[in-house]
Amino acid sequence: MENMKRILSYTRRGVDDYSMIEEGDKIAVGVSAGKDSLTLLCAMAQLRRFYPKKFELIAITIDMGFEGGMDFEPIKKLCEELDVPYHIVPTEIYKIIFEVRKESSPCSLCAKMRRGSLHAAAVELGCNKVALGHHNDDALDTFMLSLVYEGRVNCFSPVTYLDRKDITLIRPLIYAPEKDIKYFVRHNDLPVSPSLCPEDKHTEREEINELVTSLDKKYKGFKHRAFGAIQKSHIDGY
Repeated sequence: MENMKRILSYTRRGVDDYSMIEEGDKIAVGVSAGKDSLTLLCAMAQLRRFYPKKFELIAITIDMGFEGGMDFEPIKKLCEELDVPYHIVPTEIYKIIFEVRKESSPCSLCAKMRRGSLHAAAVELGCNKVALGHHNDDALDTFMLSLVYEGRVNCFSPVTYLDRKDITLIRPLIYAPEKDIKYFVRHNDLPVSPSLCPEDKHTEREEINELVTSLDKKYKGFKHRAFGAIQKSHIDGY
């Protein structure tokens, strides 16, 4: 795969710096059909081939139950090529949020329900870890979201242990810039599907992403310095 070396370098660095993988781990990659999770799936499958600590890998997709459905066959084919077992978990999350509850601000509840379904499926399938596709830009956006809208200094952690589920979340792409992920997807013809969510491209996160991008254009190196500040401040385990 083209540009795999660069993506794999970011992945290995994240895994090593934050001790994300231990010998004998069984890791579920949450695959949403978006560019980030598909890139993570490819990187983890490649890492599995040579990483000194041996681990198992599976892929899980949470079927949101969107109207018209979604074609998961391309993802299934990719998983077969990567020799990664693939599991699709059917849910009625879309129906509950948009038809039953008719949420005016659905993002928070939707994310909570998707996470719950993913974690439960991973545990049921015997996994002790779940790998998520959050990348470097996601960390910066989350930090800025908390600062702008909540008035607090906060971000997600590269590694999070969930004691209620007895499972650990890891984010191996934490060092990977979004632009490199886009390049990787574009040059490897990964089966990325457009989001079927009616709220897509109309969220506070999208607005913050545009703000951070504009700041980086105006003040060269802003993203790099901002992420460095998060690490130096040891925010949420960085």
